[in-house]
Amino acid sequence: MLDRLKDKSFWEATAIRAIKTVCQTAIATIGTAFVLSDVNWGVVASASVLAGILSVLTSIVVGLPEVDSYESSEEE
Repeated sequence: MLDRLKDKSFWEATAIRAIKTVCQTAIATIGTAFVLSDVNWGVVASASVLAGILSVLTSIVVGLPEVDSYESSEEE
């Protein structure tokens, strides 16, 4: 597990996944408001940041299939 933390491709894939997660969470949270003026931007920001942090932590603990499959094909 710790070896992946030294891998540049792991961090690139983790960043891409976290950014996508933040954007998806923001869109979903904004979508819950009836009108744009009803959007609680503090909730949107906090939910999106929390989702991004959880995405990074999940990637560290569980790994990323796109990076893990690339590494296992290199070992063969």
